[in-house]
Amino acid sequence: MIGRSNEYERMFRVERVLWWYRALHDRVLRAMGRHIGGKNLRVLDAGCGTGGLLSRLRDAGHLDVRGFDASPDAVAFARQRGLDVDQHDLCDVATFRPGEQYDTIVCNDVLLYLTDEEIRQTLKSFRERLRPGGLLITNNCALAIFFGAHDLSVGGSRRFTRTELLAMGAAAGLRCQQATYWSFVLSPLILAVRTWQRFQLRRGWLKPEAVVSDVDLPPALFNRLFYWINRREAEWLTAAPFGSSVFLIFTPDSPAFNERTNA
Repeated sequence: MIGRSNEYERMFRVERVLWWYRALHDRVLRAMGRHIGGKNLRVLDAGCGTGGLLSRLRDAGHLDVRGFDASPDAVAFARQRGLDVDQHDLCDVATFRPGEQYDTIVCNDVLLYLTDEEIRQTLKSFRERLRPGGLLITNNCALAIFFGAHDLSVGGSRRFTRTELLAMGAAAGLRCQQATYWSFVLSPLILAVRTWQRFQLRRGWLKPEAVVSDVDLPPALFNRLFYWINRREAEWLTAAPFGSSVFLIFTPDSPAFNERTNA
């Protein structure tokens, strides 16, 4: 999404209030509380965008948080929130503040810009930057059937299955603690919208260069309702079978890595 300043501005404007971001950030905080617990954990948001998650973490009492993003627009917006954010390449995690390790690394909705081999290497680098008992949390766009105008607007060309990401995590020495699709309850509505978008694109009624993302506030009533639905879904379904996003929690699963980090 680098170079799409208008999309970062849209993200910055709604990231703390839009139902989808709020539901995702809830999932991150819930995962940290369930698997690690405690306050003021050291957290890295790799591909932090405009900093909505980092500011949410800070509000929740985690003050030792930092992030990076490859986009100068994203970094500029995040710094407006008073966040400790640098411009850095996701494929070069090893050189980001060398020597620092983290209780949690979050990487949401940016792996789609990498090749399979780049993803495996990036996940391996994340594993090596985790403290013993640490978590890697990653959310990603899921299932090609949900491809639509939103993907085009953010420069995305791929979507993932849960199986693909589990295999990449295992290849990087990571053990999965949870892997679930989400927005399961709303998936028929999302699917209908994306299918209509694809139809308009095929007919030429919608031009690829004119599309914008789904990052926009619906009417307040719908925003509250969609958030409530996803909050209940997260509480009641630990592994939904279908949805437009896939959320995974990993921990290190390499004996050599554990021996080295516990030495």
